[in-house]
Amino acid sequence: MPKRIFLPALLIAAISTAGAQVTGDVPAGKPVAIVDLATRDGAELVGGRWKYADARIIEVDHRAPGPDLKPSGPATRTYDITPHAGAADFDDGAWQAIDATSLDARRSGGKLSFAWYRLRLTIPQRVGNFDPTGSAVVLEVVLDDYSEIWVDGRLPLTLGQTGSGLVRGWNAPNRVVLGRNVKPGQEIQIAIFGANGPLSNRVARPMKDRSQRRPEVRKLPPRSNWNCSLSLPTPTM
Repeated sequence: MPKRIFLPALLIAAISTAGAQVTGDVPAGKPVAIVDLATRDGAELVGGRWKYADARIIEVDHRAPGPDLKPSGPATRTYDITPHAGAADFDDGAWQAIDATSLDARRSGGKLSFAWYRLRLTIPQRVGNFDPTGSAVVLEVVLDDYSEIWVDGRLPLTLGQTGSGLVRGWNAPNRVVLGRNVKPGQEIQIAIFGANGPLSNRVARPMKDRSQRRPEVRKLPPRSNWNCSLSLPTPTM
């Protein structure tokens, strides 16, 4: 059977000035509120609708490395994935719409398989009693097994980077800043690329998201079992 688990949530966290160790530029601190994007209430709060599509490997034309170490040599053939769905304006209109409560369903083909999740969310006016104006928004994902997170058509690339949008590890939480000093009504496009792993030792099971379902407002646990979360730290003064 295909498999894939992916559970999302919005987190609202207080920024810490204690210099805690975090991945990349993700703010440290405890969330003051959580919007579970794997629930209908959570998805409705941000006006979001999850879309899903399998990705596949295709053979494409390319060029071998030239003297400049760039692909400027003789014509050759290599491999790529399709679709490339990270762009903010990518048309996912024909993709399968996924009910937020079904994100933990097993999807993809298993073994060497890849897939995309996309969501356009809108920063709400309030999350419970919290006004997110001026906050930093952080998305946390735990995808079975690897994830890359595109934000408004951009994938962060820093030499030596792990996490913060790039693959962090096998079934490891991946956190990325979606925006700083956000405003209610602001739209953010998220595209999450998932890969079944380990890539060199594939088993029959398909991919899934391993985030835990969580209430709308609570402390961020040290580690989620199945989680994609959005965090809104309180603004500094």
